[in-house]
Formats: sequence, C-alpha cells, structure tokens
Amino acid sequence: MNNAEILKEIIEQRRSIFPKDYSENEISPEIIDEILHSATLAPNHKRTKPWRFKVFKGEEKAKLASEMQAIYKATQPGQTFLEKKHQDIGFKINKADTVVSIVVNFSGMVPEWEEIAAVSMAVQNMYLTCTANNVGCYWSSPAIVNHLRESLTIEENQKCLGLFYMGKVN
Repeated sequence: MNNAEILKEIIEQRRSIFPKDYSENEISPEIIDEILHSATLAPNHKRTKPWRFKVFKGEEKAKLASEMQAIYKATQPGQTFLEKKHQDIGFKINKADTVVSIVVNFSGMVPEWEEIAAVSMAVQNMYLTCTANNVGCYWSSPAIVNHLRESLTIEENQKCLGLFYMGKVN
C-alpha cells in the first residue's frame, strides 16, 4: 500500500475506544512518546504550540482517580449524587494504562479559538497515532476537570479541555 492508502485506512479505523475495552497490557514508553510527539506536529498559527500535556501513569494516575472522585462527591448536591457515576470515574481512570491531561495555553498572539483548534488537531494526531499502534483511546471533557487547576498546575491563561484515556486493545 502507498502512503495515501495507509493514511486512509488509519483514518477509517479511528474510533473512540473506552477503558472498559482496554486489556491489562501496558503501552510501551516509546509508543507513548510517539503519540505525544505526533501531537506536537499539529499546525498552529504563529507557532504558539498551545498544547500542554501531562501524563498520568501508575501512582499518579491512581491519585488523579481519587481526586476526581472526591471532586465529584464534593460538587454534587445530595439528590444528584450517583454512586455509579462516582465509581465509574475511578474505574475509567484506573482501567486506562495512561491518562493525559489536555490543556490549552492562550498566548494572546492569536484568537483563542485558533489555539483551541490547534489543540484539537494535536489530539486528532494522538488519535491517529494510537490507531496505528493498536492503542485504544478517547477524549473526555467532564466538568470535573475545571476543578483540577492545582493538580494540573494550570496557569491563569490556560484551560483544561479534558483527559485523553489510552489502553492496549486485544
């Protein structure tokens, strides 16, 4: 197959694959590096490179799961709190091999929508690279991420756009 055919096949195969379908196999550090490197190749106006990623694995990932569960519990009025949702938050993060926070850095040099678009293109590159490497993934943007400013060390000119979950698939 030529490059165009390979690219078309990868694009056609790209899907959101959720943590419940991830295997217990680890993603190699080399593949994670390749996924993040592909993100940095996204087009961006005035070369602002507005994406900021933080990788969570192992103990850090478990702490993120606990923190997000605690935030959900603290921010839900009693009548809207759902134990199943509380459990699902922890399950999804813990079942994923790797979770990456997706943060946009607003430079002030270009309109904010352009920097959000650049980050979105970076995430699409991550999706395609995951697909090419048989890594399941999906981008989630729960409202809870707005409460992670401290743990993600988000600055005033930044905003978390969600979390990118990754796991090996059989």
